[in-house]
Amino acid sequence: MLRWVITFFILAVVAALFGFTGLAGTFADIAKFIAVIFVVLFIAGLVYSAITGRSSTPRL
Repeated sequence: MLRWVITFFILAVVAALFGFTGLAGTFADIAKFIAVIFVVLFIAGLVYSAITGRSSTPRL
């Protein structure tokens, strides 16, 4: 998810440099939204592993 946030942030910066302010704002909003989802899922994973005492990631 962090790759998506970084990608949309870079797209927002490039769009702003070329003068596409509406598109840059949209990319920035998408990046913020995905960043919030990432933080919420990260905290949920930490809480899950703290409560159950085991990892929240499946074994491969």
